[in-house]
Amino acid sequence: MRTLSRSAVRAFYDRLGRGLDSQAFYENPALDDLVREGDFASARSVLEFGCGTGRLAARLLATHLPPNAQYVGLDISPRMIAISTRRLAPWRTRVRLEATAGSPLLPAADASVDRVIATYVLDLLPEPEARAFLGEARRILTPGGRLCLVSLTFGESGPSRWVSRIWMALFRLHPILTGGCRPIRLAPLLDPAAWCITHRRRVQSFGVSSEVIVARPT
Repeated sequence: MRTLSRSAVRAFYDRLGRGLDSQAFYENPALDDLVREGDFASARSVLEFGCGTGRLAARLLATHLPPNAQYVGLDISPRMIAISTRRLAPWRTRVRLEATAGSPLLPAADASVDRVIATYVLDLLPEPEARAFLGEARRILTPGGRLCLVSLTFGESGPSRWVSRIWMALFRLHPILTGGCRPIRLAPLLDPAAWCITHRRRVQSFGVSSEVIVARPT
């Protein structure tokens, strides 16, 4: 399935800027579930792949992470990094933000990160890149660390089923019409030989379905 090129993704999100926060109306319920299940209170190091405007990072740093926890945020969009830099300024001594080329390779040592987060990012990627990211996440997670994922997924009830069908129709017409995102199924991407899924839930808000997964490397 055709997805947006990395350059097209960068250009789109550079233009969108703070407009990305407007998606909170359907994202927040799924993020609430992720925060409840991710046990962030025990994390000392967090890496977020696709930090966007820093909205989730600010929430974690303000109320959920220990005061000595370190956060690394990566994003393909320089404008997102600039917005996150301003939003996360109160925690600047604990935060490192980096604009990347969009590669799924993660700039961290083996077994060095307690939580790897990717929310509404894997639904942008072609499947081989999503699988490569998951391999990298497994490499850098500490023993007992957690992978924390949220993505758009397919609706099962009447209204959400129609929303996901319309979303997919727009994506197939041209991915730029949906910002490059499309509904996917996260769980089948996680090899049971490599991951133990400890939490999985489908969350619906305003007809938009999201899949939340928390997993540990085996």
